[in-house]
Amino acid sequence: MKELILDKTRELFLTIGFKSVTMDQIANAMGISKKTIYNSFENKTELVKEVTSYMFNNITTGITEIKKTSNNPISEIYDINLFLIKYLKNESVSPLYQLEKYYPLIHKEINKKQFDFITKSTTLSLKNGIKLGLFRKDIQIDFISRLYFKGMIGIRDLDTFPTKLYNPAKLKIDFIEYHLRAIVTEKGLKQLNHFIKKN
Repeated sequence: MKELILDKTRELFLTIGFKSVTMDQIANAMGISKKTIYNSFENKTELVKEVTSYMFNNITTGITEIKKTSNNPISEIYDINLFLIKYLKNESVSPLYQLEKYYPLIHKEINKKQFDFITKSTTLSLKNGIKLGLFRKDIQIDFISRLYFKGMIGIRDLDTFPTKLYNPAKLKIDFIEYHLRAIVTEKGLKQLNHFIKKN
């Protein structure tokens, strides 16, 4: 039951928002009583914390599996983005933005986990890209990994990129292309252009 509650709450948080969703809405959506929810979670703050951890674990597992089967670091980054769009339901209410605003301590904790995972994952992809001759040998791997993390977090900032002006899904695609064009070799550029044209 606990995992069912976590999954339904994840869905509601992503479509309505961390702040807006009430325990009554979660109970109604599942056809259960609030008491059943409180048997597993002491309060909403605990539920938010557990849901963010649940989401983080599912996302990192999914990304790890994609990296195992990807053809190269260029298609890999797009495959990961597609996976995130589907899992996060296109982030219509920018969950990270709401999490930071209304649950700052939980946001700080999950942000640290994201930083560690994304920079490590990006570092491995960059090294693989260099090995395959797709990325330039002279790039500063640690710098690029950190910059990529800050960029992916930064484009979710609604003050900087309001949804009225920027489609979140397209924004991610544009940022990924921007990121890749800065580091590819001539061989990598050909592959990137081919991938973009094909997709």
